[in-house]
Amino acid sequence: MKKLIRFAIAGGIGFIVDAGALSALLALTPLGPFLARIIAIALAMAATWAFNRNFTFDRSGRSLTAEGFRYGSVGVTAALVNYGLYSALLLSLPALQPLAALVLASIAAMVFSFFGYSRFVFRPE
Repeated sequence: MKKLIRFAIAGGIGFIVDAGALSALLALTPLGPFLARIIAIALAMAATWAFNRNFTFDRSGRSLTAEGFRYGSVGVTAALVNYGLYSALLLSLPALQPLAALVLASIAAMVFSFFGYSRFVFRPE
């Protein structure tokens, strides 16, 4: 249960980074909601990796490179789930605000990523 709470905290940090970056990019650049979201996801992924590695899960015993590759693999897959659902929501519901789509997509990706990180990335060898 302690890992799940810490994972939720990491997710909260990632969500704040994601939503903050998306909001800033939408307000300050001409990127639009799709390209801005890709950048925001990358920034959020970096923030959650640092927190998860140091506070949520025990280190796996693998090299930093191997662990980073595994984290990136799960993270990119979760990001694709997140971005795909985000895009589908915006395209199918044009009146939906980008931040509302972000919330819904992030919840779905969070479930996927918890199992991926706990079972594939940080599980001891």
